[in-house]
Amino acid sequence: MLSRAVGAICLVILSLVSISHAIKYSPLKPPSYPLAVRSPYLSTWIPGNDVASLPSNNAQFWSGNKLVWSVIARVDDTAYNLFGVASPNDGTKSGTVTAATYTSTHSTFTVKAGSREFTLDFFSPVSPKDYLRQSLPFSYLTVTVAAGDSSSVQIYSDIDSTWTGQPGNSDWSFSTSGSTSIFQLHAVGAATYSQSKDEQALWGNAVYASRASDGGSLSTASGSLTSIRDSFIKNGKLSGKHADWKSDGVVGFAHDLGTTKDESAVTFAIGHVREESIDFLGEAQTGYFRSKYAKVDAAVTHFLDDYSAAKAESTKLDKLIQDLGVSSYGSNYSDILALSVRQVYGGIEITIPNDSLDTGKARAFIKEISSDGNINTVDVIYPSFPLFYILSPEYIKLLLTPVFEYQALDSYTKPYAVHELGANYPNATGHPADGEEMPIEESGNLIYLVYAYQKATGKTDLASKWSAQLKQYADYLHANGLYPASQLSLNDALGELGNQTNLAVKAAVGLATYGALVDQKNYTTVAQEWGKKIWTDKLGTDKDGTRFLIQYDKAPWFLVFNHYPDLLFKLNILPDEAYKATSKFYPTVREPDGIALDGDIGWGQTNWQAFVAATVGDDAREVFISDLHAYISNGLNGAPFSDRYWVKDSKQGSAGESFAFRARPTLGSHFALAALAGANVWS
Repeated sequence: MLSRAVGAICLVILSLVSISHAIKYSPLKPPSYPLAVRSPYLSTWIPGNDVASLPSNNAQFWSGNKLVWSVIARVDDTAYNLFGVASPNDGTKSGTVTAATYTSTHSTFTVKAGSREFTLDFFSPVSPKDYLRQSLPFSYLTVTVAAGDSSSVQIYSDIDSTWTGQPGNSDWSFSTSGSTSIFQLHAVGAATYSQSKDEQALWGNAVYASRASDGGSLSTASGSLTSIRDSFIKNGKLSGKHADWKSDGVVGFAHDLGTTKDESAVTFAIGHVREESIDFLGEAQTGYFRSKYAKVDAAVTHFLDDYSAAKAESTKLDKLIQDLGVSSYGSNYSDILALSVRQVYGGIEITIPNDSLDTGKARAFIKEISSDGNINTVDVIYPSFPLFYILSPEYIKLLLTPVFEYQALDSYTKPYAVHELGANYPNATGHPADGEEMPIEESGNLIYLVYAYQKATGKTDLASKWSAQLKQYADYLHANGLYPASQLSLNDALGELGNQTNLAVKAAVGLATYGALVDQKNYTTVAQEWGKKIWTDKLGTDKDGTRFLIQYDKAPWFLVFNHYPDLLFKLNILPDEAYKATSKFYPTVREPDGIALDGDIGWGQTNWQAFVAATVGDDAREVFISDLHAYISNGLNGAPFSDRYWVKDSKQGSAGESFAFRARPTLGSHFALAALAGANVWS
């Protein structure tokens, strides 16, 4: 009896210890936290399951390769590893993570170290209508020590050449700009517009910068990882010496906050700058910010100067996203939206011509991250548009302008819209001869997008300038849309299929959208006739009219989503019965972890689930939203928000696990439901 009692007591003690070390995750523990996510080449994350051991786990590039980025703090001469120290130096201790939080712009971690508590705030600004701020290719890390006893505190951070994509052959430089100290690291001998196997940029410079805080001092050094960190651990400062690059080298900053019991903070700026950032049809584009800050030192100095204003804007945006999600469908929905924002804007770069730096010729380029690396893929812009519709509709114009410019060239002779501007970002050099074609899908998408821009802004410039192309694509839909030839759709994994119901719906709603765009009712009349045939006359449904089929008269059922703009734009092309019937049907085919794309496969895609969630009634909507929330909080995944996942067990993956994709900027689709409440709400 005694031994049993002792055992019970031990279990209670172990339980209390476990509770005392438990981490508070708010609002949930996601698959991966965005750390520095500002462009396809500044896209740094840490898996949610790694956060419990944050002091010893490395940050990762979106593709999963590790990046050296560390934070160490000294409290009364004892060094504590807070973040990213995979191989701790002798004499150091590991801090204890107590909390982790994310918003739409911040990922924040609280770490206990000795008698003091530190907060690491990874802040990637999202500035929907400030092109200068949004185009700056930097992100903030602010380390704050909370008020406490009168201990002496020093804070250290470093990065290494893993940030260049070519750690085996890189170089670094050090400079100052006023009070700002700046390290730049670059791969040696790499070609412009080239990428590593992990799709990191091999040209340009990784940048790390900081400046002394009020009442503190800053020291710097570069050299071997062990020696630089040892110097800080022993002395609380660095030598100021900057050795030549070595394969095990780091560049580091050390902030001495002195003996303080007050709250104090230090801020670092991390980024990746490429002067020639995009090759658009043989003409180099550069970041929009270079119209005002042409040199790296000036740009990163301004970025640090702008911290307070950027943070104030982020507070406003975080609240908007939270309120928008809750008012649209509750806290589960707001959790999804907050995790999606940085990933969308972090897949885009706003540019101007590198020769003229003319802001009147601004464009935007988006990378189809992880799926195939295309640039300005129209069917990647399309699922992203609900977020732009709400926050920054001008982005639709920025992204479509280079698409229309390319299609206007004599070399583009297709009667339908192009799929993308190039096979490999950042080379927007034209659609390859053997590239994917999605004639109906992309033609409909362009019409949808132009009308979304016009509805949200009240501006007709895009439709007016490219009126001939838009009419051509509308006429193509009219001639080919009701009985689509065998071709790819948005879900190219399904292969080429003829008479796809979802494509016919895209064509019908696309025609109606064009009719609304140009105020020509003849297009709308045809669209209404097609909508009746597809649903009421059961051309695209089962014989009882309860569900859409993947192809006319052919099973299985399909998660049709191309009618979302019918609802958003209030076009009334499909009858109410179509929306009522699908609201009733979809919950009946729910798998353990969600609703699949069709009845023959085991995976679902959050983009299209989110579009459908906006078109169905409350009971079905609850299924979609709760399943998506469960997917991002189930603890099974480590990839940056993958929009494709297994809804049931298969030979390739288990239910709830992500499938293939990661970090794609298509998550603007998650805002489809919120977009129904109104456009252009950010000011």
